[in-house]
Amino acid sequence: MNDDIRQRIRTIPDFPKPGIMFRDITTLLLDAEGLKLTIDRMAEAVDGPVDLVAGIEARGFLFGAALAVKLGAGMLLVRKDGKLPGATIAEDYALEYGTDRIAIHADALAPGARVLLVDDLIATGGTARAAVRLLRKAGAEVTQASFVVDLPELGGAEALRGDGIHVHSLVAFDGH
Repeated sequence: MNDDIRQRIRTIPDFPKPGIMFRDITTLLLDAEGLKLTIDRMAEAVDGPVDLVAGIEARGFLFGAALAVKLGAGMLLVRKDGKLPGATIAEDYALEYGTDRIAIHADALAPGARVLLVDDLIATGGTARAAVRLLRKAGAEVTQASFVVDLPELGGAEALRGDGIHVHSLVAFDGH
């Protein structure tokens, strides 16, 4: 399914390090028809109305903004900590070696806002799970997430499902 989208995603072996098969969505973004198909199909999978689309920095901004327009929703930026002006709330999450932190504006959403989480790719799910915790801490109702690519062997989509999130992705690739 979605082979027309899969064919527009380039695979670069051994990037950024040996053994990694990098799924490069820039080739999809360069293709106007492919980009339109991607946004249309992501929109078709959304369950019910959403008030905001939360895009994870940085490629999630690209798909999230286009999807927000299509859905008639606002666009909320989930950024690396320290990148937003004004008051923010943040959430830490574990990396392979250490931790990182994401943030949103403290006034970015009203309590009870229905939020769809969006990113280009779900791998281990660390950032996406932190985004869900952060959005919920801010008062959002987050029940669904949408990704262009899933790397199921890394378990991120399953972890999100364990957090009560309905996960939709357009294509899945084996490996890392």
